[in-house]
Amino acid sequence: MIGFVAFFGLAAWLYLYFAHSGFWRADQRLPAKPEPVRDWPTVVAIVPARNEADSIGAMTTALLAQDYRGALRIIVVDDASTDGTADLARASITGSSPHKLDVITGQPLVPGWTGKLWALNSGLRHAEAMPHDYIWFTDADIVHPPETLTRLVSKAVNDKRDLVSLMVRLRCVSFWEHRLVPAFIFFFQMLYPFAAANDDRARTAAAAGGCVLLACGALRNAGGLAVISDRVIDDCALASIIKRSGGRIWLGLAGASYSLRAADTLGPLWSMVRRTAFTQLYYSRALLLGTLMGLGLVFAGPTLVVLSSPWHQHILATLAGLAAWALMAKAYAPTLRDYGRSPWEGWLLPFSAALYAAMTVDSAVAHWQRRGGQWKGRHYGPS
Repeated sequence: MIGFVAFFGLAAWLYLYFAHSGFWRADQRLPAKPEPVRDWPTVVAIVPARNEADSIGAMTTALLAQDYRGALRIIVVDDASTDGTADLARASITGSSPHKLDVITGQPLVPGWTGKLWALNSGLRHAEAMPHDYIWFTDADIVHPPETLTRLVSKAVNDKRDLVSLMVRLRCVSFWEHRLVPAFIFFFQMLYPFAAANDDRARTAAAAGGCVLLACGALRNAGGLAVISDRVIDDCALASIIKRSGGRIWLGLAGASYSLRAADTLGPLWSMVRRTAFTQLYYSRALLLGTLMGLGLVFAGPTLVVLSSPWHQHILATLAGLAAWALMAKAYAPTLRDYGRSPWEGWLLPFSAALYAAMTVDSAVAHWQRRGGQWKGRHYGPS
């Protein structure tokens, strides 16, 4: 048994490192210098905002400061906020900005829609009267540097991509953020290898909902947001319908766009994962069991074989487990460097994986107890 666990883990990491679309390289990024565009298209940015008082001012100020050469209109959809989000968004408007900002009140949530998608759809309806070629979906807790939209549009136009998305930099300051945030990015890349998502021939489709530039025609061809109205993991669902309808997508890591959302304790991170983990598994007990077994064999197994070597004294198994653990740490290193962490922390990845396994179990239990998919006072997913 010891030998099976060790060699299975080694085989898994040999595959992941050498044959899984190089997911761990963290090398899918926008060019540092955007290529010029002859005619800069018109863009409408839509920001769904529900109780985002802590970040909405910084976010809208950053959007208004975009150095984009084309026309940009910004729509903030106040989604039944109770903390003054709408007023704070309006307060960021200045006469010096070349861009326009509308703050609208979202319509009451209707059955069959998740809150974020309904707010985005409300923004799309408001934008119908405005000329625009692209929609820029961006979250209310994210700050974009001035060149962001120019780089997104340059990529979309010159590379003929219908959807361009950035995985923005998450805050990584507290102890728990150090342990879990780089791991979250790493696991996302493992689940949705960016290079495969960006390959028109591959079936993999993914996007990061915090920053999505989308061609209006591609959204219409895919059937609009109504097609995915009930999806909790809306970003990857959006990428999937765009790619299935013949659109070309691109997903990369952001260099400077960053989230203001803080997690000084374990609770907020735990809640974030619990909200979507069991949804990601299609509420399937079989997939849950398979996921836990996979996490155990791929992450925990090699580590436990090495740590327990004084008791079992299986030299070959120990060496295989150590090799798997080393490959794991080496694969994790680029993501750790991207977040300013030491590559040596890669050896702690099995412990982060164990926490994510516990969160996934909690997500399933919450679903079975009819309290799953909760976010900002709303419940999503089948009961």
